[in-house]
Amino acid sequence: MLRTLRLIAADVRKKATWCYGGDPWPTLLKTLATDGTAAMVLYRFTQAARAHRMPVVEMLLNKATNLAGGCVIGRGADFGPGFVLIHSNGVVINGNVRGGSNVLIEHQVTIGADRRQTPVLGSDLFIGAGAKIVGGVTVGDGARIGANAVVVHDVAPNTTVVGIPAKPVQRREDRAAQATALPSAADEPNGPQS
Repeated sequence: MLRTLRLIAADVRKKATWCYGGDPWPTLLKTLATDGTAAMVLYRFTQAARAHRMPVVEMLLNKATNLAGGCVIGRGADFGPGFVLIHSNGVVINGNVRGGSNVLIEHQVTIGADRRQTPVLGSDLFIGAGAKIVGGVTVGDGARIGANAVVVHDVAPNTTVVGIPAKPVQRREDRAAQATALPSAADEPNGPQS
């Protein structure tokens, strides 16, 4: 039970930081009242009931998650600390999905199976509103999934994908390298100047 409370605390702190820019007590209390937080907490208690082999309690908590948050999170879905439902309405997550830590999910997101293959999600992810991640794909650490993107192929770490089907826009590392690179003489329009 202590592990569950630690996970809930990590989830709520991450959401407070995302929503309000910090986690002092007043912000944490405000975060508890925001959309999606009840579903996050109930999901963690569902996982605790599963770990303690209490199937009836697990099923009831799973149904409460559905009613309180307007979302469906499969009972076997497993996420690390910092799991955040920014808005829980319409979120559907298959019970075989595995996710790392600090996974932020907006509303109307589907993370589901295709032919019994389910996605594996890395850590430090953002999944935009209406996005779909389907099948046996791997989403790398630090990736960003744009709103309404449909992910049917693997997403490399630190990559932003958008569109249907989702395609990379630019790796954040590449953009940072471009911004800090010094221009060379070959980059000048008329060649090197003497």
